[in-house]
Amino acid sequence: MERTAPFKDLTAKIIEACIEVHRILGPGFLESIYETALAHELDLRSIKYERQKAIPIPYKTIFAGEHRLDFLVEGKVIVELKAVKDFEDIHFATILSYMRAIKTEVGLLINFNKPRLVDGVKRFQI
Repeated sequence: MERTAPFKDLTAKIIEACIEVHRILGPGFLESIYETALAHELDLRSIKYERQKAIPIPYKTIFAGEHRLDFLVEGKVIVELKAVKDFEDIHFATILSYMRAIKTEVGLLINFNKPRLVDGVKRFQI
């Protein structure tokens, strides 16, 4: 049985918004520039999101700290932005940890530092 991709339509819309940002800005900027541009692009497309959403990280009976997600889109999809030469294993481990922490099924890791953005998109599903 083939496993379906949850939130396929939503992730496609997010990726399209990222492609538009990349088409206009291209590679070479800081992540914060892409984050601001993507927030504007999501607004233009009426896609609801939370930006720099704080998520608590529990450890046993204590609060170990918090992390801020770049975006949580429609309460369903984590979007983490990068502007690096290549993804590293730590990027994959981090987004998977965030997905488990907030119990969401889908995450997108977007690397804007690629000549073609499609080469910098990684979708995660747990």
